[in-house]
Amino acid sequence: MLGSAKITLTVTKRVSKLSNIVVRLSPQTESRLQELAATTGRAPDDLVEDAMTGYLAELSQVRDMLDSRYDDIKDNRVQPIDGKEVFHQLCQKSENRQDS
Repeated sequence: MLGSAKITLTVTKRVSKLSNIVVRLSPQTESRLQELAATTGRAPDDLVEDAMTGYLAELSQVRDMLDSRYDDIKDNRVQPIDGKEVFHQLCQKSENRQDS
């Protein structure tokens, strides 16, 4: 059974209100969250908000990078490489290192 915690998170900058959401955590994750909160003296809500903020920032960076790479391929600035060829090259490099 998953535990649940009611956490208040700040919504995007376009909406200037707080929204309550329910986050369901496994008992192990909830226990780790409570332990970290106790050792740091920070509220579990703050820890979850920080984690979500970091995750969303990282997700945005990855999305931007993927969009940029897609645009590069679409505009013929770079050529895609066949996945099988890349795998073959990696295997060859690995074999060469083992032989050294």
